[in-house]
Amino acid sequence: MNHKSSSINLDNLRHSCAHLLAAAVMEMWPKTKRTIGPAIENGFYYDFDFGDAKIFESYFPKIEDKMRNIVKSWTKFERVEMDVKNAQEMYSDNPYKLELIGEFSKEGQKLTVYKSGNYDDLCRGGHIDNPSKVLQNFKLLKIAGAYWRGSEKNKMLTRIYGTVFPSKQDLDAYLAQTKQAKKRDHRILGQELDLFSTNPLIGQGLILWHPKLARTRNILEQYWREEHYRRGYQLVFTPHISSMDMFVKSRHLTKYINSMFPVMLHEYIEGESASDYHSEEVLKPMNCPNHIQIFKSRPRSYRELPLRIGELGTVYRYERAGVLHGMTRVRGFTQDDSHIFCTSEQVISEVRGVLQLMKDVYALLGFKDYQAYIATRPAKYLGSLEMWEFAEKSLKNAASAEDFDYKIDEGEGVFYGPKIDMKVKDSIGREWQLGTVQFDFNQPASVETTEEEIEEFWNLKTFKKLFKTKAEAAKYLKKLGRGFNVTYIDNDGKEKQCVMIHRVVFGSMERFFGILIEHFGGAFPVWLSPVQAVILPITDKQLGYANKVLEQLKANNIRVELDDRSEPLGARIRDAQIQKMPYMLILGGKEEQAGTVSVRARGGQDHGQIKLSKFIEDIKKEIDGKTNT
Repeated sequence: MNHKSSSINLDNLRHSCAHLLAAAVMEMWPKTKRTIGPAIENGFYYDFDFGDAKIFESYFPKIEDKMRNIVKSWTKFERVEMDVKNAQEMYSDNPYKLELIGEFSKEGQKLTVYKSGNYDDLCRGGHIDNPSKVLQNFKLLKIAGAYWRGSEKNKMLTRIYGTVFPSKQDLDAYLAQTKQAKKRDHRILGQELDLFSTNPLIGQGLILWHPKLARTRNILEQYWREEHYRRGYQLVFTPHISSMDMFVKSRHLTKYINSMFPVMLHEYIEGESASDYHSEEVLKPMNCPNHIQIFKSRPRSYRELPLRIGELGTVYRYERAGVLHGMTRVRGFTQDDSHIFCTSEQVISEVRGVLQLMKDVYALLGFKDYQAYIATRPAKYLGSLEMWEFAEKSLKNAASAEDFDYKIDEGEGVFYGPKIDMKVKDSIGREWQLGTVQFDFNQPASVETTEEEIEEFWNLKTFKKLFKTKAEAAKYLKKLGRGFNVTYIDNDGKEKQCVMIHRVVFGSMERFFGILIEHFGGAFPVWLSPVQAVILPITDKQLGYANKVLEQLKANNIRVELDDRSEPLGARIRDAQIQKMPYMLILGGKEEQAGTVSVRARGGQDHGQIKLSKFIEDIKKEIDGKTNT
């Protein structure tokens, strides 16, 4: 879908439509309590407290009709400033709005209400002009539950999702894409094709890879390993748990505390006392500190740089139950993680190498349309301005050298460095973020702990369990310091700090395979298919020949199954098509006599009788060529 021809700001359009939805709901259910209605990617939502009323998606046509009638009288969005008292009076019967008013007033913000027609809403702004003309092409999509402010301690609200576009053509294209996406939903295909599952006895957000998908993953991982060895990476393994000290030094403990599983307090699991605090452990949320320890296991010379350390490393991050989603949002996942230690002179060359790898991998898997985004310095950052400017310039130069038409995400870098995010479009046009190349000014340095950092750590519940006093915690933090002093010896014998680059190509294997299943609609290309051919003897008379064919295919490393069930041939062909088998080899008396196989492809093509040796030759070429058909 191309929105570039329109001058309409999509976020403003979507936020305006959220107001329109709320106006319709308030007319139809006057006792409803409104909360918030932001624009989101591809649409908007609004959260409501309907009280005792029950709302269903079958009501959407009536709500949409009401929205169309209301918008006829909306000529503009009028901004009205008001003081706290007036705002509280206006929303006196709405505890959610009153909570927001209280927060805004403490922050010293001006309170604004936007009026359109007979509807008004507490709002910071961001609307369109001429809503009666522009706000036409919308659709309500689904209902979901959502806790107020995202906290399970608060009341469950009703969230209504919708979308809106500048033109009917754009809306229709998006709805067609959404329909396609439902057919390709990896959660449904995962069950139908017996690819993966989850189980409450194991835990939410933890994936069980079934044999078929595990086979495909092994194939892709083997390709990943071979490519990385070929490009000069050294692959390693590191533990799933690490000392808490390491993530204190890296500052991940404070920056990612809400995404980390709790510290394992040994006094609870081994009877150790809290005085042994230095040995408490955590499930690792990332691999980078471990790779640093490998680099630092001995002194390094400039002759060893660049040193590229890679790992398919499993990490664990806590995600709220409400946001878990199949394989694409999980709690345990394996990153194709690598870290490059190099000199400042080597940076551009190394980033270019990563970008080249990304281009090759994405092309191999049929991702032809992708966009690079360079995320620059955020408001709060570590390191000097000079380092940030050097890093941002290096990323831009590397992207330009590789002919990437990059865009700038202003202020969206992480606290320890700028990055390039690679977003790819799948076969139905949806955009996914996959690869990342990221500078890090934090971990390679060695910096004393500040008073601000001590305060930040002391506010963590974990620290108050481990230390009796703030002074005791401060002593520990000052002893550890921040960063790992990652250095090398230059050709003059002087110690210099390394430049450290983080990078992933897939992101995580779980999320990537969720995307890949949907990208291919479950029909993996032959080289990735867990089963590449299925043998279908017409009757039991052909079982002897079928087993000979089976053995010859296996001898040529072709992944094959024999379906010798007593079901009619037509039923077995349908089952093979449902299972998205690339090739069906039908064997009857003629085939046995001629030493051939009748080949049907999953796309419906009937290739007729082919000599078995010829079929083996052709499929091996297809596998070796790694084609995406």
